[in-house]
Amino acid sequence: MAHQDSAPMRACPRCGDESYWTLFRGLDRFGPPDGKRFSVVECGGCALIRLDPMPTPAELAAFYPDTYWWEADATASGRLSEIYRQLVLADHAHFVSHSIESGSLLLDIGCGGGSFARAIGKRGITAVGVDAARRAAGQALRRHNVEAVQGAAPNLPFVPHSFEAVTLFHVLEHVEDPVECLLGAREMLKPGGRLYVQVPNAACWQFLLLGKHWSGVDIPRHLIHFRTEDLEQVLDAADFQVERRKFFSLRDNPAGLATSLCPRLDPVLRRVRRVRESPNLRLVKDLLYLAIVAACVPFTLLEAAGAAGSTVMMEAVARGER
Repeated sequence: MAHQDSAPMRACPRCGDESYWTLFRGLDRFGPPDGKRFSVVECGGCALIRLDPMPTPAELAAFYPDTYWWEADATASGRLSEIYRQLVLADHAHFVSHSIESGSLLLDIGCGGGSFARAIGKRGITAVGVDAARRAAGQALRRHNVEAVQGAAPNLPFVPHSFEAVTLFHVLEHVEDPVECLLGAREMLKPGGRLYVQVPNAACWQFLLLGKHWSGVDIPRHLIHFRTEDLEQVLDAADFQVERRKFFSLRDNPAGLATSLCPRLDPVLRRVRRVRESPNLRLVKDLLYLAIVAACVPFTLLEAAGAAGSTVMMEAVARGER
């Protein structure tokens, strides 16, 4: 049960209020069971949910293992996983390509290993990637032939106003100042360009039911936990106008619930913890995890129909440029 704390922590990054409610405390799911505990709090002023105190950039970097982002390998399990990712990423690609023309140039901020850039490329849209992890950028080029460089918003290594579209999928929850990040993305857009943002939705049924066991919490890498209205407010602060919203992601919603319910089967967790398993056992676990993901689809469709999906994706344009 949430309780109001007497000693104020750091002021809310959005409204500056120093009062807060502690929702729960938790550990890094990738770390040891006796590791550092973190608090997830709700601002007493604007109700923004955040990690507090937030780690410094140097501290935070230590919580990102080299294998945090997806990297396919040459095993049967790796090939199966990449096929699955391309299948479910078609959902993302469809949403983005709905409003931009074939032949457009897109910047994917936080591109990871380049899987989305490859998926959108199949629709005639050229994607360039940027990621804070050098290894991820290298993987995007090496495996998917996606031009990608190391970097992060707001200081992006590109000529301003060069892109018809910018995507920020699961990026804003990782940054302390999401408005500054969005302003950096806006600078990359041509007049009339489109911005696509996706974050975990802290107003989802999964968070309501599972609390700190919801995979979308991801302590301590997720610094801010956005509800739909929170995301709309930071977009508004960066002078964007939201035009479309989507509460279901075939890639993220069912898999997120499966990970919440059966964390030991999560392929990312197993890879990061370097769980020892034979190729055959790994394949069996991956197939079992995939079956659980499929079983989670009906519930995640139902919560999304109620505008309470475990992710929210928005398309926005800069004001005055529609």
